[in-house]
Amino acid sequence: MWSCRERRREEIVLCRLRIGHSFLTHRYLLAGEDPPECISCQECLTVDHILLHCSEYHHIRVHCRDSERTAGQYYLGHNFKLRETISCKAVVAWEAKKPLTIETVQVAPPKAGEVRIKILATGVCHTDAYTLDGFDPEGLFPVILGHEGGGIVESIGEGVTSVKPGDHVIPLYIPQCGECKFCKSPKTNLCSKIRSTQGAGKMPDGTSRFTCNGKELYHFMGCSTFSEYTVVAEVSVCKVNPEAPLDKVCLLGCGISTGYGAALNTAKVEVGANVAVWGLGAVGLATIMGCKKAGAARIIGIDINPDKFKIAKEFGATECINPKDHQEPIQTVLVNMTDGGLDYTFECIGNVATMRAALESCHKGWGVSVVIGVAAAGQEISTRPFQLVTGRVWKGTAFGDVLYSSNTDPVSYLAGWKSRESVPKLVDSYMKKEIKVDEFVTHTMCLDKINEAFDLMHSGKR
Repeated sequence: MWSCRERRREEIVLCRLRIGHSFLTHRYLLAGEDPPECISCQECLTVDHILLHCSEYHHIRVHCRDSERTAGQYYLGHNFKLRETISCKAVVAWEAKKPLTIETVQVAPPKAGEVRIKILATGVCHTDAYTLDGFDPEGLFPVILGHEGGGIVESIGEGVTSVKPGDHVIPLYIPQCGECKFCKSPKTNLCSKIRSTQGAGKMPDGTSRFTCNGKELYHFMGCSTFSEYTVVAEVSVCKVNPEAPLDKVCLLGCGISTGYGAALNTAKVEVGANVAVWGLGAVGLATIMGCKKAGAARIIGIDINPDKFKIAKEFGATECINPKDHQEPIQTVLVNMTDGGLDYTFECIGNVATMRAALESCHKGWGVSVVIGVAAAGQEISTRPFQLVTGRVWKGTAFGDVLYSSNTDPVSYLAGWKSRESVPKLVDSYMKKEIKVDEFVTHTMCLDKINEAFDLMHSGKR
């Protein structure tokens, strides 16, 4: 069913592969591999010629008489396979404030500029719960949640060049296109390339790659990692060290990078500084880790759950406080403890009352308070203007903000969470044991225990 012939110095194979109920004739470079088995059928698709490009992954363009369409994509390795819709297990949130359910979903092939990933591990983040509980103004249902994932590229769409099938990758909820004014600015790590469609739960072309029982499902934060397979935009994925354990480094896709970067990049904590961190969950612990890395002298952890104090001190907190143990407001307690207030404070909860307390705990003249937690839709922050007039600074951060530096000092080198460039560096830092990641993992569970995982996260149990 197949024959070889010489053309220039390349060996070409002609064969026929099934596409649905039809077949196409295609040619590809052998690349040292045996050709796939050919199938015969009476129904054939008339094909004039096929163009192949690239050396390993070939975007196959089929010219059929007067029309042109993309027929598939083949990997010249051990597995020759046509891109097709995949059925797999996924966690579906059908509506807000309802338990998640395990469903069989269909994941369509990646289109141009897209990447389909086999997800091997994913974290559960409070941002997922924030949307599931109905607090997200952009929350859409039904949806596949999840945004802290790690996996292996299964297939790629036309034009994708930064990753290939087999690469170990981390999806990114903040993309990096390298072209928009945000990407070109050293002042931010935001990217506007796909913001409008990502916020609408769609892929860049305005459609979804997920269906379940004939119903279209929304994407979440451009990632949707609560699925065995997902499709993301190329600008929302980065290749990482294949030796890194994906069930650990997947957490660098959000929480750890956010807290760590808030201390190093957003606040730029200095050696000898006095700091306080509200909320001792994953983001808070990562913030403490960043403050310790920067050389802070005093790191105060604040939480109403004293069970978290031990782990906070292991990450670098010098002391911990439970606001419920004090009659006075926590800001008054902290100002009195620190001779007028703290140099830097971090709010990692998403509560507007603690955001105010964090600001008002800052030292006048130079104190900086960083808002990391995301408050519920409609919530507003407030304080007396005099707090700002007297020199305190209130600022926010997303994914650890950004600060580029040519300095080779480890702290400066890690600074700058432009997502696709920086997450691989953070993975490498983890592999060198320069940052903690394993210590953030409290439980490892199967996908069908997703509701139990959310319950554990809410309880704060380790």
